[in-house]
Amino acid sequence: MESRNSATTSAKGDRKNDAQDDRVLPLRERKKQRTFRALADVALARFTERGFDEVTLDELVDEVEVSKRTFFRYYSSKESVALAAEAELWISYVDAFTETELHGDVLTTLRTTLVDTITGMDEDWPRRFWATRRLAARHNGLRKHSLMMAAHHQQQIVEQLEAKLGLNSRGDVRLRLLAEIAFGAYRVGAKNWTAGRGEGAGPRGEGGPTPLAARVDEAFAAVPDAITLTAD
Repeated sequence: MESRNSATTSAKGDRKNDAQDDRVLPLRERKKQRTFRALADVALARFTERGFDEVTLDELVDEVEVSKRTFFRYYSSKESVALAAEAELWISYVDAFTETELHGDVLTTLRTTLVDTITGMDEDWPRRFWATRRLAARHNGLRKHSLMMAAHHQQQIVEQLEAKLGLNSRGDVRLRLLAEIAFGAYRVGAKNWTAGRGEGAGPRGEGGPTPLAARVDEAFAAVPDAITLTAD
C-alpha cells in the first residue's frame, strides 16, 4: 500500500498552493512546484500518446531535465506520476475532512466534504483526471495502483472518524462501513462521469469539476434507496 511519503507530501503542497500567488513563495518552493507539475504533465502526455509501458522513466526525467534521484523525491514510481491527478483529489479530500468538525449525520459530512473537494479542484484538473482514468482502464498495473491508493486514503478517513468520534473501527464496524459507502459512492459517480451518463452530462473531462461532483452527489443520494431496496 502506498505510504504517505515525499510524493504525497509534495502533492499536498502543490494542491494547497494552487490558490496562492506564486510570487510570495520562496524561489526554492516555486522550483519544487514547477518540477512536481512538469513531471506529472509530461508523464501524462507521453503515456497518453504512446502507452504507459512504452515510455521509460529515463525518457521522462530527460525531457523534464531532472535526475532519477530528483524524480523519486516527488513520486514513488511511474504509476504514481501517471495517477498524480487522482492523488491530488484524495489528498485534498483527506485534508478537508481532517479539518472538518463533525456535527449531525456523519455520512452527510463525508458526502458534502467530498463533493466540495471535487468542486474546488482547479479547472484543468478534470482533463488530467479524465486522462488518468483512460490510462488506468487500459492497464492492469495502473488499475491496481489506483485501487491501492484509494484504499490507503480510505483508511485515513477511517482513522479520522476514529479520532473525531472516539471510537475504534475494529470493534465498531460502522466506521469502516461509512468509509466504504463514501468511497463506493465516489466510484459509482466517477464511473458514470467517465461513461458520460447522468442528467446534463456533457463531454467527459470538460466543463470543470462540477459535472463529476454532480455524478458523485447523485450516487450518494441513491444510497438510502439502495440500502432499502427489496425484491419481489
